[in-house]
Amino acid sequence: MSQEYHINTRCLQSGYEPGNGDPRVVPIYQSTTFTYDSADTMGKLFDLEVAGDFYTRLSNPTSGAVERKIAALEGGIGALLTSAGQAASMISVLNICRSGDHVISSASIYGGTYNLFHKTMREMGIDFTFVDPKASEEELSAAFRDNTRLVFAETLANPTLVVLDIEKFARVAHAHNVPLIVDNTFPTPVNCRPFEFGADIVVHSTTKYMDGHATAVGGVIVDSGNFNWKNGKFPELTEPDESYHGIIYTEQFGEAAYIVKARTHLMRDIGAVISPNNAFLLNLGLETLFLRMERHCSNAQAVAEYLEQHELIEWVNYPGLKSHEGYELAQKYMPGGTCGVISFGVKGGRDKAAQFMEALKLAKIVIHVADARTCVLHPASTTHRQLNDQQLAEAGISPDLLRFSVGIEHINDIIADLEQAFAAIR
Repeated sequence: MSQEYHINTRCLQSGYEPGNGDPRVVPIYQSTTFTYDSADTMGKLFDLEVAGDFYTRLSNPTSGAVERKIAALEGGIGALLTSAGQAASMISVLNICRSGDHVISSASIYGGTYNLFHKTMREMGIDFTFVDPKASEEELSAAFRDNTRLVFAETLANPTLVVLDIEKFARVAHAHNVPLIVDNTFPTPVNCRPFEFGADIVVHSTTKYMDGHATAVGGVIVDSGNFNWKNGKFPELTEPDESYHGIIYTEQFGEAAYIVKARTHLMRDIGAVISPNNAFLLNLGLETLFLRMERHCSNAQAVAEYLEQHELIEWVNYPGLKSHEGYELAQKYMPGGTCGVISFGVKGGRDKAAQFMEALKLAKIVIHVADARTCVLHPASTTHRQLNDQQLAEAGISPDLLRFSVGIEHINDIIADLEQAFAAIR
């Protein structure tokens, strides 16, 4: 499918082109394995000399079609679906980091990702420095070490909604000869295209807007194909891999070296694979992604404007509001809209916030965000509960913060639900 097509068209058409008599919809290949006629062919598949599906842990025709679609949406050269967004974040880092290496990450990231980096991957021997996403270029540069291998950030932070200055982070990362990896879950490629602003690798929790219906957990890594892995810092890609008879990824796969290694090395060994059925469900969500994002954003804008004027609200955080400190950056990187997630504080602090949340009826309390139905959560006591007060402050999570994920219901019904909840706590 040509990249000249509008992204709306690519949501529907990319990744799968049925031939004469083939199913019009991407079929579910619910099989762990695939047959071949000779040992020679199988050997070439195992040695990465030829492409093909032979075991679903590495690749599957259903997953492959969805990977090609997401790569087309982001403007990348290849993608790898994973079992969850957490797996995508982990593999994206492990692919070029070893024990003893160092990573710079924005402090304003999803709580689960923070814990993955701060605890689990530190226990694996990889050190992390967390920086303010609003830091100056000089402050960012000061965080680098000789063993820094990458910079990680979120285009739109969950749940603080800090808008990343992608070009600034990319410029600093590239000045130190390392890639910028960004999590683009909240805006999705419909609203933000990080590769166009210098990012090198994109990850998503596809569980969120991409799936859009809270039916299938998943993640994805997308490779831009733009980073120079031959700059001397990444022996994983430029030196022989003995597990594949001395293959050198940059020589055999060129610009696709990173994403091929992620699949053939880490997915092979870790096995955090998405199921064909979940890939199928994800594809159904992708087909309406552009329609849903339009409604999510228009509804969220209306809710944010309503809350901003309400007497019982202490503050509202939404990048679509002109009062938001990230408004200008949002207009630069996400001119068509940001996402459907709003954060706000109810006057009266933590207790009042909890009462308000419990008084909502249409909006349900769930440990989820970014699907078709409106939902609400108190991050300090749930998704970010592993953070202490200092870490919460560094991540921008206040005790009274409510994360409100605006769905695609009729806007009048969403506003009415908010009004009755306010009435209940007066």
